[in-house]
Amino acid sequence: MAEQTGPEIRDGRAAGRLSAFEGGEAVGVIAYFVMDGEPAGLVAVHTVVEPGHEGKGIGGALVREFYAMAGREGVPVVPLCPYAAKWASRHPDEAPEAPDALVERAKTQLASHPELY
Repeated sequence: MAEQTGPEIRDGRAAGRLSAFEGGEAVGVIAYFVMDGEPAGLVAVHTVVEPGHEGKGIGGALVREFYAMAGREGVPVVPLCPYAAKWASRHPDEAPEAPDALVERAKTQLASHPELY
């Protein structure tokens, strides 16, 4: 069996959290929501890596898995989180750009739900 080289990543869909763990400790998270309506999409709102764990590739691993998860579900990602957006611009082969109309819809949905910030 291959040894895991990055953090363990778990999707907590009900809580809107994609979390990274190392040695059982939470070391990073993407806060996100599933867009209402059609087409659906996954919207990354914030990416946070815990102090002392920066620079280890945890944020990148989270965003990569977020895009992979969306790909498995057949939905686009809207990276409203600045970190996720920057990562996507550096990895266009892994991070297809969301249509402008979908981005605007995600922004509107986020603005109407301040609890998602």
